[in-house]
Amino acid sequence: MESHEPERLTPAQAAAVRRSLASGRGALTRRSLLRASGRGALVLGGAAALGACGIPPARRADAGTAADDHSAREKEVAFSNWTEYMDVSEDEKSRPTLQAFTRRTGIRVKYTEDINDNVEFFGKIKPQLAAGQDTGRDLICVTDWLAARIIRLGWAQKLDPANLPHAFANVSAQFRTPDWDPGRAYSYPWTGIPAVIAYNVKATGGRTVDSVTQLLDDPKLTGRVSFLSEMRDTVGMTLLDQGKDPGKFTDADFDGAIARLQKAVDRKQVRRFTGNDYTADLSKGDIAACVGWAGDVIQLQADNPDIRFAIPAAGYITSSDNLLVPAQARHKTNAEKLIDYYYEPPVAARLAAYINYVCPVDGVREELARIDASMASNTLILPDADMAAKSRSFRSLSTEEETAYEEKFARLIGV
Repeated sequence: MESHEPERLTPAQAAAVRRSLASGRGALTRRSLLRASGRGALVLGGAAALGACGIPPARRADAGTAADDHSAREKEVAFSNWTEYMDVSEDEKSRPTLQAFTRRTGIRVKYTEDINDNVEFFGKIKPQLAAGQDTGRDLICVTDWLAARIIRLGWAQKLDPANLPHAFANVSAQFRTPDWDPGRAYSYPWTGIPAVIAYNVKATGGRTVDSVTQLLDDPKLTGRVSFLSEMRDTVGMTLLDQGKDPGKFTDADFDGAIARLQKAVDRKQVRRFTGNDYTADLSKGDIAACVGWAGDVIQLQADNPDIRFAIPAAGYITSSDNLLVPAQARHKTNAEKLIDYYYEPPVAARLAAYINYVCPVDGVREELARIDASMASNTLILPDADMAAKSRSFRSLSTEEETAYEEKFARLIGV
């Protein structure tokens, strides 16, 4: 178990957080902005919240122990999630799957969209976790690298398989055994987030773009290529293109990927590194091809038939957002019941139809087809066997590795 030491973000890590808040997965998606415009502004935590990630109280020896479970007598569960990550009714006044859960179980869900960025959110709950206190949340949804850290620190409760029969049976093989939580003892995935190659077929003159090598070397794409400002996605895709395994790479492998990207930057092959703000340029054709997120591609394709995607033969990177029960949470069993509920195929299908990310639940296709046949056949939502076999995850990093790698990546992208 990783011991807790006082730490502050290095300049490179802080820059990575600012990128995420400004334009990465911490920013509102295009769909979120469209919906938000009709019901008032949404407020993000912003970079000012980074101060909360500074020095917390020293880690207590009992910080990772479970609290007394009050689930039987307190029929409630507090769930913190990202914005636009839950199905909403047509009139936007209710959340159908959550309401159905309450009707079935009698458990009331306090649902809060208070996660806008992993580091900013961790800054909110870290002092309480370190002090062995209840965060006021029974269930949280965080990206894999942060889930790994919370588990290492002993700040997540081990899940009871007896309360998770659907989750245990239905979690897709692609997500079943991450290196940071083998066998899913502490977590279950909420969604998968693939990084794929996206291109505008009109801007490429009708040509397919289906490899990182093309992005980095094709002279016909010079100055019209972008990569993501998220280190794990960009470096991970480059490692795969070089025949390296992102789940097992060495320092030398990482440096080789950075050098490969740097050459393309120096030749001005790469126009820029972006968060999800690449979408407007790709749709207009100013960017011909890029590494992008599958959820963005689905939304772009709805408006522009020229947007295509490709899965490289070398493979692609998939990260995940994951459900955990924090240490000292009061309603662990209720939280486990909620996790298990979202692994029932009809419920998982309803969620997938709304949020358009990879569904980590097996047996959903038929249920999703009843809602929308085109979604059921979309491999960016339900990967087929061939696509799933090409999925790779970026391995978990030590604190020292993360600092060193982010510094090297920051120099590459010029921040």
